[in-house]
Amino acid sequence: MTVYLVGAGPGDPRLITVRGRELLERADVVIYDRLAAPELVALAPASALRIDAGKRPDHHVLRQEATNELLVEHGRTGATVVRLKGGDPFVFGRGSEEAQALREAGVAYEVVPGITSAIAVPAYAGIPVTHRGLATHFTVVTGHEDPEKGTRDVDWAALAAAGGTLVLLMGVRGLPAISRALVAGGRAADTPAAVIASGTTARQHVVSGTLGTIAALAADVANPAITVVGEVAALRDAIAWAETRPLHGVTVAVTRARPQASKLSAHLRDLGATVLETSAIRIETIADVKIDPTSYELICVSSPNTPRLLVDAIGGDVRQLDRHVTVAAIGPGTARALREVGIVADVVAETAVAEGLLRSLRELRATRATGWRTALVVGAEESRETLAAGLAAVGVDTVERLAVYRTLVEPASAVELAAADLVTFSSASTVRSVVETLGDMATTLRGVSIGPITSAEAAARGVTIVREADTHDLAGLADAVVAAARELRGNR
Repeated sequence: MTVYLVGAGPGDPRLITVRGRELLERADVVIYDRLAAPELVALAPASALRIDAGKRPDHHVLRQEATNELLVEHGRTGATVVRLKGGDPFVFGRGSEEAQALREAGVAYEVVPGITSAIAVPAYAGIPVTHRGLATHFTVVTGHEDPEKGTRDVDWAALAAAGGTLVLLMGVRGLPAISRALVAGGRAADTPAAVIASGTTARQHVVSGTLGTIAALAADVANPAITVVGEVAALRDAIAWAETRPLHGVTVAVTRARPQASKLSAHLRDLGATVLETSAIRIETIADVKIDPTSYELICVSSPNTPRLLVDAIGGDVRQLDRHVTVAAIGPGTARALREVGIVADVVAETAVAEGLLRSLRELRATRATGWRTALVVGAEESRETLAAGLAAVGVDTVERLAVYRTLVEPASAVELAAADLVTFSSASTVRSVVETLGDMATTLRGVSIGPITSAEAAARGVTIVREADTHDLAGLADAVVAAARELRGNR
């Protein structure tokens, strides 16, 4: 197979099928529509050729015939070609026309179905297309056709008489004429109706009304939008869920290093946010770092970035950390990262700051017959001296520092930062980088900080922190974003 007609799903990039994602990740060429989420296009390898074949009302980047020719041209090269289409390729996606063109040209192809917006978008709005006692069937129809033109392909009178749920794809512009045609065909004007814009995404917006009023109520709604007509539309108030998520409609910029941002971003998206990953820093591993862990009685791990690099430094065998070595972690996030590499911390600071770990070590020292003679502090090249300097107070004779990575500034997107309602700062270095990128504009941001060190850096540089995490890890940072969003809504 050389050409794959892949359904991108209804809008939320996480609704791509497993097969669709697999193909995108090994594509040589991606030819995509405007409704395909940018996050999906970005799944292709950096070397992949990306071609915009998007169609917008009154403007086509490529006409369908040109798209067909491109598929044939690239398909004949033997490359892995992904034709990424919004929704499902065969539901008003013209995928069947592309399949015909490929067949006629003798180019092999595969169809990868996608989740159609006709069902998924109403579901995200809390509207089932069928419901016992209300609708036993549903009809999907294009909303692009004007019922008042001279000729028609859609029998609006027959659709009105058919009952059940009617799902109109696109066609907000023609909704006044469509509504009149349905009422004229016998559908009651007081039939519940809803228009759902940007469905399944964090920008989803729903306008509810009746068949007689919905066109006027949704006059300002822009495509992509879907209209649902039928008794099921009245169920929205009872079972709506997507817009009840705490971060729905909130745009959050995540400034963590790009490989590390995914976990926080995924959590924020689950809470309903639009997430802009605009990396402000880059983590660079310091090469060829090796240590003998048996030379130390106490090893302090300073950040969640450190555990995997520590394991590399000791040769990949965590069994070398024998029972005489006390492993201490700054904060629960670092302790979790240690567990992921097979190391259980003996001491965990409740707060992710050096001062918190020193307090915990003092408490443990009070229960021991002897202190620690040798200690190693493992972390970033630019880490504060606080921990190393304070270890003498808990009975350590010799303290060494081991830098396993360094944090480098990576210019963040000024456009994305300015567009965000809230900006997350997961370290002091992210603050410094954002200020370097934005200059005085950084003072206009509403920041959410992972902890006091980060907050102090922000204050020193004039960045407003509207909320600081109670627990200094990613879960605490996400909770702080929710609290900040609640306050933000209250002030609007």
